[in-house]
Amino acid sequence: MKPPFKFNARTRVGFSDTDAQGIVYYGRYNPYFDLARVEYLRALDQLHGEAEGDFVMRANDVEYFAPARFDDELEIYARVSRVGRTSVTFEFAAYKIPDDTLMVTAHQTLVYVDLRERRAVPVPDDYRAALLGFEGDDVEH
Repeated sequence: MKPPFKFNARTRVGFSDTDAQGIVYYGRYNPYFDLARVEYLRALDQLHGEAEGDFVMRANDVEYFAPARFDDELEIYARVSRVGRTSVTFEFAAYKIPDDTLMVTAHQTLVYVDLRERRAVPVPDDYRAALLGFEGDDVEH
């Protein structure tokens, strides 16, 4: 593991993820981050909520350091770096295996929204507790 990360998921670059230059098209990294976020939440038993709301993407930033190519294996590290009143920010870092090259970093901020009223509402207490319990003191809140 790479501190401050406590979770990772692996994926492999598919041919359809690459562009005419044979490298991963920049927009194809977001599905890798989504995969890691889903697996992170599954590991915390927070993937399927019973509440009246859901998380929607508010912000997404990505910084690129090295190109990945078809059939590269990537290890995507994921963590929650901030839990706000109505939002959660995830941080990601993708490394190529086995040479441990940092490829990409990203942040995604999701806002918890009441689905009927389409407005931001507080992050559910059980969700917040699961995230803070897993991440410990490494989370801003």
